[in-house]
Amino acid sequence: MKDVARRSQAIRERYHQLELKQDGHTWTTEQDALAFLTDAGLVGRQIIARTGSWPADGDGQLLRDKLGESIWWLTILAQENGIDIEQATAHFLETKEIQLKK
Repeated sequence: MKDVARRSQAIRERYHQLELKQDGHTWTTEQDALAFLTDAGLVGRQIIARTGSWPADGDGQLLRDKLGESIWWLTILAQENGIDIEQATAHFLETKEIQLKK
C-alpha cells in the first residue's frame, strides 16, 4: 500500500497543477471528498447495471476504473487528514476479525 500512497500523491500533485490553471487554486479537502463521493456513487450505479437493473456500459471497464479511482481518492483523503491508510485499514480489519470471532 505504500507504493499506492506514493503514486497517488504524485498523481494528486499533477491534478493540483491543472486545478491552478483552471480554477486559480487547488481543490480543498472538502472538494476532494465530494469528488470521492461522486465516484463512489458511480460504483453503486455500475453494480446495479451488472445486476440488470440499470443499462450496462458493456464490459464492466467503468466499474473497474471507478473502483480504482475510489481507492485512489480514499488514499488521498487519508493523506490530507494525516492518516496512514495502511495502518487505518489494518486496524479496521483487526477490529472486525476480533468482533466477528465472538
